[in-house]
Amino acid sequence: MSANLTAASRPGLSPHTRMKNDTARGGWVLLAPERVLMLDAIAAEILTLCDGNADIGTIADELARRHSAPREEVLGDVLEMLQELRNKGLLVA
Repeated sequence: MSANLTAASRPGLSPHTRMKNDTARGGWVLLAPERVLMLDAIAAEILTLCDGNADIGTIADELARRHSAPREEVLGDVLEMLQELRNKGLLVA
């Protein structure tokens, strides 16, 4: 299991993973060897901000601003989602 992400972690997609807007499936997907993961709109929005440079705290700030949502709630949700993807090997930080 990977170490836990924090607000200071700088996530990006693993080298073997890419995000693609798949019109045949009708939305965004993560593609990895022998895996396709459908993304909902929020997951896709979060992952577009994960460029390996921005830290999770900054990503949460941006999402909280965009959606007029409480920053701490957004941060918790973002950390949980990204940790799950990291545990699956789809994300590096």
